Amino acid sequence: YTEAWDADKTSIHVMPDTPTILLAKANAANVSHKLYVQAWEEAKKKGYDMRADAIPIRSAKASRDIASDYKYKETHEKQKGHYIGCPSVKDDPKLSWAARAMALQNDRIYRKAYHDSKAQVHIPVDAMSVQAAKECQTLVSDVDYRHYLHQWTCLPDQNDVIHAKKAYDLQSDNVYKSDLEWLRGIGWLTEGSVDVVKAKKAQEILNDRLYRTRPEELKFTSITDAPDVVQAKINALQLSDV
Repeated sequence: YTEAWDADKTSIHVMPDTPTILLAKANAANVSHKLYVQAWEEAKKKGYDMRADAIPIRSAKASRDIASDYKYKETHEKQKGHYIGCPSVKDDPKLSWAARAMALQNDRIYRKAYHDSKAQVHIPVDAMSVQAAKECQTLVSDVDYRHYLHQWTCLPDQNDVIHAKKAYDLQSDNVYKSDLEWLRGIGWLTEGSVDVVKAKKAQEILNDRLYRTRPEELKFTSITDAPDVVQAKINALQLSDV
């Protein structure tokens, strides 16, 4: 099937000036990177001559001067003092208004009247607010809250002193435990104590031998003519191989 095609492939000749070949060559030239930058490479080899008075150089310098902050403020610095139009700053209404606004905004001048008049305020001593403040100060004061007891001097043989000593001795932990001091070092057999008796009772309750009764110990005699016994015997005879 392919023998004729393989033989014809070596004998086919395409003319170089056909439209398809020419179009392919044109496309290759368009997409070629070497041809695309050829003019630029040749221009770089020739060099360039850019003078200081060239239009792009002068445009760049003018743009730089316009954007420069020094050049931007140079005219303003030269015109200072020439555009007031008044003999002094106080005669200019705008500057006077700005100075007045600055004075109103000044914190020191704003509070000057208050500082001058704060020492001239008179408050009656019996005013409700003053009395309430004094009462609150008395309530929250630590000095008035704590009143130290007076050091009383009592005779040692007074009835209240003797009663107080007796109450202190009863409440004292040392006196409360003084009865146990004579028990220190004395041996004690735990037999008969509450914990031992409780353990024995628990052991008796959990003892399986005492809890369960063995079947052979039960006195039981089966009735031979009971209906269930008779039926069991009949079933055994019917199922017996003998």
